[in-house]
Order: sequence, then C-alpha cells, then structure tokens
Amino acid sequence: MDLLNNFWQLFLLSAPWLMLGLLIAGLLNVYLPANFLNKHLGKEGFLTTVKAALIGAPMPLCSCGVIPAAIGLRRAGASKGATTAFLVSTPETGVDSVSVSYVLLGPFMSIIRPIAAICSAIVAGVLVGRDTDRLQTKPAADAQTKTSCCASKTAEPKVQTSCCDKPNKALQSQSQKVQQAISFSCNKLLSDTMVWLMIGLFFAALVQTYVPESFLTQWGSGIVAMLVVILISIPMYICATASTPIAAGLLLSGVSPGAVLVFMLAGPATNIATLGVVANELGKRAVFAYLTGVIGVALIFGFLTDYLVTEFGFVVSPQLGEEHQVLPYWLSFICGVILIALILRLVVIALQAKRKVTGKSIT
Repeated sequence: MDLLNNFWQLFLLSAPWLMLGLLIAGLLNVYLPANFLNKHLGKEGFLTTVKAALIGAPMPLCSCGVIPAAIGLRRAGASKGATTAFLVSTPETGVDSVSVSYVLLGPFMSIIRPIAAICSAIVAGVLVGRDTDRLQTKPAADAQTKTSCCASKTAEPKVQTSCCDKPNKALQSQSQKVQQAISFSCNKLLSDTMVWLMIGLFFAALVQTYVPESFLTQWGSGIVAMLVVILISIPMYICATASTPIAAGLLLSGVSPGAVLVFMLAGPATNIATLGVVANELGKRAVFAYLTGVIGVALIFGFLTDYLVTEFGFVVSPQLGEEHQVLPYWLSFICGVILIALILRLVVIALQAKRKVTGKSIT
C-alpha cells in the first residue's frame, strides 16, 4: 500500500507540470515558425548549444514537464545538441528553484546551482555530437522540416511547415490554433511520452518507499557520497524545486554541500523517464553522452563546492521552516484526474486500432 500511495502522490505532484510541458510543446508546435528554430537551434555547434541551455535555464519546468517540451522542440527542428542542452538545463534549475535555494540553502548555493546546471547542459549538448543520423533515426518526425515546399502537404499536419499553406494559416483564428496545439499535445506527444513517464514514476515510488533517507546521510562527504547520491538519483523523479527541501535535510544530516549539489543536479536530470526519451528521440549513443555530461559536470562542481566552502568559508546554511506546497492540492488533483482520462483515452484508441488490425489480418 505504501508503494501505491507514494506512486499516486508522485503522480499528482507531477501532473500539473507535465500538463504545462505538454501545453508549451503544443504551442511551440503551432506558433513557433520552423525557420526560427532552424536558424537559432537547428544547427549543431557550441553557440547553438549555449543558446538552448540559456533558454531552458529560467523555465519553471520539472523533469516531467520538460520531456514533452523538449520533444516538441526536437520535432520542430531543433538539433540534437540543442535539444539535449534544453533537456538538461530546464529541470536542473529555474527561477522558482533558485529562489527556493536562496531561502533554504543560502546565497552561495543559489548562485553556484544555476551556473553548474548551465555548464552541465552545455557539456552534455556538445558531447551528443553532430546530427548526422537525424534523417535515418526520425524520418517521420522530421519530414515536416526536410521535405520540399509543396511536398509537406503529405506530411503530418503542422501549421508552420509548408510555405504553400500560408493562405490557410492566415485564415485560422487564434482559437483554432490553440485547439490544434492542445490536440497535438494530448495525442501525439502524450502518446510518445506516457509509457516512460509511468515507468519513471514507478521507480521513483520504489526508491521513496524502500530507500530510507539515512542511507544517503551515512556516507557524509567525498567521492563515495557523490557516487551514491548519483546512483540513488537516477531512478528518482523529482524536480529542481522539490529537491531543494530534501537537499536542506541532507545538509542538516551531515551530507557535504558538494554531495548535496550533485543530488540537486543529477536528481532532476537523470531519471529513467528522461533517459528513455533520450534513447528514443536522440539515439542510444546519446544516452551515454547525456549521462557523461550531466554526471561529470555534477561531480566537478561537487568537488569545487566543497573546496570553496572549506578554503574560503562560504556559508551553506539550511533553513528548514514550515513546509509549503508549491501548488495547492486541489489543482494537482484536478490535473491528475484529467491526465488519467487523457491516458486512458489513448489506451482505448490504441486497443481499438490493434483490434482493427487483428481483424483485418484474420479476414
């Protein structure tokens, strides 16, 4: 029962942010011109990766919400490096998590945390490498941006992909565009992400149920503590804001500031759901580059944090007060019910399609 209860609580906690991410992805798909993404995020290279990291850093999206948003960017024309950088920087930091870090951990951690997050995003994006296999790995998804002008009429419907559709776009009302964005989010994107999201939440519930907090606090500081934190954080499903009170508790329990920073970086960015989507959208090789960038930079900044605190006396002071929910429970519950309805709808559609295929094959 504890496992099911923890799963349900994590699902409710994630539901509003997931729906926000789906909405952002749908709006990007409809309103953002393809040539804008191709110009700013479509090319591989260091500058493009930096742009994507800086775009994602202030956004208040957690691990669950960034997945559909990143897929929306990718399928709208963003390169692998840019998509990776956005996928790392967005959940690791944000304006909300920085403010919470300042309150709970002090000014030093609120400064070094976003710097480390942006650096890890840039490194991971660069390590993913050039987008040479893009057409081979995702031909259907990228046909919108690779086909000729009028040939895009046969591709998956999308507002911004065909220059021959400009007269039709001019006639569309804003409400029609919003409906198209919602339809894209609730069908294609949710269908592509819901399996890995459920797997990620399940593993997070397992960790929350069966791994006590004392398991982390017993390691204290050093490389062993950081590696243990990383191993625990991979199956976890936690956003940057929610990880901050846990980090403050770990500090009070004797875990070093460096290991705490590693937890705040690795926890939101290396969960199983994100890794599954990275493998599916960017390729299996990208998973290794992704983990190398995130974990490598997290360890470097972890050691740097401990060094600065020891040598220069920077104060890292956990100030745990009364706990407040980021969002009201009633809002999380409503979003959770809506999300369950949307997922069940997709499951029914998939089963009906499977029955039709099976029936045709029998006849």
